[in-house]
Formats: sequence, structure tokens, C-alpha cells
Amino acid sequence: MKKITSRAENYSEWYLDIIDAADLAENSVTKGSMVIKPYGYSIWENFQKVLDKKIKDTGHKNAYFPLFIPKSLLTKEAKHVAGFAKETAIVTHHRLMEKDGEIVVDPDSRLSEELIVRPTSETIIYDSFSKWIHSWRDLPLLINQWANVVRWELRTRPFLRTTEFLWQEGHTAHATEEEAETEALKMLKEYQDFVENYLAIPVIAGRKTESEKFAGALHTYSIESMMQDGKALQTGTSHNLGQNFAQAFDVKFADKDGKEKFVWQTSWGVSTRMVGALIMTHSDDQGLIVPPAIAPVKIVIVPVYKTPEEADTVLKAAQALCVELKSIDENTHLDDRDYETPGSKFNEWEKKGIPIRIEIGPKDIANNSVVVVRRDTKEKNSIAISEVVENVKGLLVQMQKDLFAKALALRNEHTYQIDDYEEFKKHFETAAIPGFVYSHWCGDAVCEQQISDDLQVTTRCIPLDQKEESGKCIKCGKDSKKRIIFAKAY
Repeated sequence: MKKITSRAENYSEWYLDIIDAADLAENSVTKGSMVIKPYGYSIWENFQKVLDKKIKDTGHKNAYFPLFIPKSLLTKEAKHVAGFAKETAIVTHHRLMEKDGEIVVDPDSRLSEELIVRPTSETIIYDSFSKWIHSWRDLPLLINQWANVVRWELRTRPFLRTTEFLWQEGHTAHATEEEAETEALKMLKEYQDFVENYLAIPVIAGRKTESEKFAGALHTYSIESMMQDGKALQTGTSHNLGQNFAQAFDVKFADKDGKEKFVWQTSWGVSTRMVGALIMTHSDDQGLIVPPAIAPVKIVIVPVYKTPEEADTVLKAAQALCVELKSIDENTHLDDRDYETPGSKFNEWEKKGIPIRIEIGPKDIANNSVVVVRRDTKEKNSIAISEVVENVKGLLVQMQKDLFAKALALRNEHTYQIDDYEEFKKHFETAAIPGFVYSHWCGDAVCEQQISDDLQVTTRCIPLDQKEESGKCIKCGKDSKKRIIFAKAY
């Protein structure tokens, strides 16, 4: 395996090298797609476990809807289809045949209606909603789906942007606009809680501009994170869809007075892109770093011995320690492979980002101690065996806090307020770590597009917790009441 490229030398290559070194994923023979390998998928499974519980705890139920969407459904909501038109994969035929020794498409198998491979599921789900909802008693309808989607991307990068990716998408229907708005913001808050408290990634929650919002939505909200290179990554979105889709799909209900009304809807989702966020937020030049709260393996025990006699003694002690540590965390692993050297094991687990490594050898046993190593700080200490459980328990908690604090410190260090456009331009043209720039914006999409064209910088969100403040638009000088975050982004 090649050496990991230095993050400072080439961030993009470093990111790809981390994925390879940690054995997370590899490129598929299907262009633009990836194979998520067992260790990478185990991280995604942990994401699923936590989020699935959070989603169910807020009253939502899981369901599953078809991968294929009739073209007529996708085209019912004009803004929505326009937003995804360039990314759609289309099924036109349903059969192959042999002709002159070659396998070709059977021309007689053309579908009477073309099928879209889902880029998102609003249209197919709301067709069902129109059949499920009849009266106010059926509301709110709170549905979630774990699925894959396909968006035909031109430039792909594992986890961050792939032709096919995995995600969770929630879809809800409500009796009032207020209920829908409350739902959209509530689920954004759930995402923020998950990303900050499990992935140890600080985020800023805010509302997207009109040009950046989801196709067909009334409002779009997002959580934005800063990666170590100072670029933004959108790690979750929540949409108040208003009544646009309800009107397109005739999703109505009879209220308590018997009056027929259109429902108010939301949709919200996160994807395997969050694995990319985890990689880019915490990892270093030695490999991946996984926060303890989400790590598939939190503690790895590596026995160190040379002779068969030492092996017998050390393995017995390691097995006993493993049992003890499993009592506080079942995600403890004893690496007792006898065909790998301790050094190669240390290297492997470091690359995979396991939070705590415990080394135990004959000298440690003689001293009634073990060596405990923290992955993030490389701190190595000899700890009495009687104190290992409490020590490791404390280290896991501290490491989770420290990873968040480190990411927050980087974000704070590279967050700026700029009010002059020339200074704004110079910053984005020259800063090694551009970060987040808070500047006033008039709300005009023309200014927004000009900034994007000039500097390849986009508006990320208008922070929800921001107070009104009089100012002048960074581009045109018109009056503004709030600052918006500008950044280069993935």
C-alpha cells in the first residue's frame, strides 16, 4: 500500500489515500460509482442505527418505495423536474436479445412509458400519499425511507459525489403551514444533534437562498460544516415543500369542518456524503480518525510476544482484558492474528482510525500494566491493569470532546467578517484556507450569481441564529439586514 499523501501537499489526493488506506471503499467498474467495503459500510451502518432511532423516536415510520418512477410522475411538478433533468438516468427498454452473436437491446421491448431511476423520491411517494390521505385524521403522515438514489454526475469523488449513493429521506404531510415549518426545522435540529454529538463535527444551521434551495421547495434549510481545507460541505438538508407537490399530486384532506384542503409537506435527508465529512474533518497524515461515539471498533487490543511460551501467557491476559472491556463497550476487538506482526497491526489500526489501542506484552504483564494509545493525539501511557477500564472509559469520552473542540477551533480560526468587495475577492483568491466569510447580501440572485462567476464562491446559508444587523450588500451596496455565509464548497 502506498504512503498517504500529505494533507498539506495535496488535499484531494490525501482524501483518496485515506479512503484506500482505511479500506473504506474503492471505485467500481460502473463509472462514477463506488464499492463500499465492509469497514466503510460498518461506519455507515452505525450512522443508520443512530439516525434510525432518532427518526423513529420523533414519530416517523419506515417504508419503502420503488426505485423506478414513471416519467409522467416526475414531470408533474415543473420546478422539481427542471432541477433534476440533467442528472436523471432513464430506462427505455426491458429486454436484451442475441443477434449475430452479440447481446443487444431488443427493439421490440421498448417501454410504453419511460422509467426514471429515482434521483429522489418525492414524486413516487406523493402518488401514494394521495391515496393514503383522506381526512384530518390521517395527518400528520410521517414517513421515512432508507434507500439508494442515482444522479448522473459528471465529476465524481467517493462518498462526496457518486452516481449512486445511499441515503435516508423523510417525507411528511401536515394540515397547516405552521406544522410543516415546525417539522422541517425539528428534523434539521435532529441532524445537527447527530453530526455534532456523534460525528464530532460542528455545523451551522441556516436557510438556503432561493437559487440554492431544493427544486420545488418553499424553503430549504441546511447544516454546513467546514472541512480542514477551509471548504464547506453541506451535511444535511430539510425542506418545507409548502403545497407545491400537494397541488401537483392532488394530495388533499377533509378538515374537521368537511372542507377539502391541500396538505403542507416536508422532505429531509442525509447521505453517505457524511462519511466523506467525517474523513475530511478529523483525519491526519497517518490515516482515518473515527470519533468514539460512531466507531465500529472503539478499542483494539494487540498482544505482543515473540516465543510460543510468551504467546500463551500474553493471549490469556489479552482475552481476559477483552472480556472486561466488552463489559463497558461491546465494540472492543482482540487482534489475535498470528500471521501479522504487532507493528503491522499497529499500522493497520492507526490507518483505520480506531480510537483506543491497547498493547500488552510479557513486560506489561510482569508489571501488571498495559500500554494505552489514543489515536487522535498519539498519546501513549502505561496504565495499571486494575485501572484500565476506568481509564479507557474516560479517554473515549475525552477524545469525543477533543475532536469536536479541535474542529470548532479550526472553524473559528477561519471565519471572517468582510464588508468590502475588493477585500472579499482578495481573500478568496489568495487564502490557503478560505473558510467561512460572513458578508451582507441584498437578496438579489444577480449579485449571488456574479460572485459565484467571479470567484467560484457560493452562498452556503443564512444562519438561523443570526440577529438582524444593518449593512450594505458586499456586491452591489444595497441595504441588507443580515449577513450570509459565503464559501468555496464541495
